[in-house]
Amino acid sequence: MKPIIAAKNVRNERVKNVDFELMEGTLTTVIGPSGSGKSSLLMLLNRLTDPEEGEISYKGRPMSDYPIDELRRKVGMVFQQANLFDGTVEDNLKFGPSLKKDWDSKLGVSLLQKVHLPEDMLTKDVEHLSGGEQQRVALARTLANDPDVLLLDEATSALDMRTVELIEELLDCLVTEEGKTIVMITHDLKQAKRIGTYTLFMNEGSLEEKGNSKELFNNPTSEALMRFLEG
Repeated sequence: MKPIIAAKNVRNERVKNVDFELMEGTLTTVIGPSGSGKSSLLMLLNRLTDPEEGEISYKGRPMSDYPIDELRRKVGMVFQQANLFDGTVEDNLKFGPSLKKDWDSKLGVSLLQKVHLPEDMLTKDVEHLSGGEQQRVALARTLANDPDVLLLDEATSALDMRTVELIEELLDCLVTEEGKTIVMITHDLKQAKRIGTYTLFMNEGSLEEKGNSKELFNNPTSEALMRFLEG
């Protein structure tokens, strides 16, 4: 197992003291209080913002070396809000692949199956979907680019419990069978402990603690993490 993304001494106006490696084929959960810098950290990982100090690398090269559109296909992000384009579900799913002229409607059906949506939804207008359906389409749209790394910002928070279970099964499959690397912000500590291989704890803009998920939850070393887990 080797690192796919590495951050060294990264700092900007929102985060500081960020230093970690994300290993290929792992699921990293990001936890911490509201406003602690979790989303700001994720935005750094596909260059929605850039560090003022330090460096973030992807596959051993500085992220700034990659064309931004290529990087964002390989390091895809799903936000807490779906942010779908106007039009049909298929219009959204084919957007990325169509840029490379490799869209096939069969891929749309396969993507919907992955996120547990019926294939007849392909022709539906996105404005007629529920919030949970829109969120799953947003996930499928990102998967359409076949990213190496998937960044999820509270991507299951709008879903009912049964759908959360199905999406967690999908994430596990993406990691164990397809070798993808996932970084997932979650406010649900039980979920973070349940699905995480590795966990990052953000506090007041700093990466205060990191490590194997079960070890970090069972034996926190910082007072801030102890308080957070108790709260």
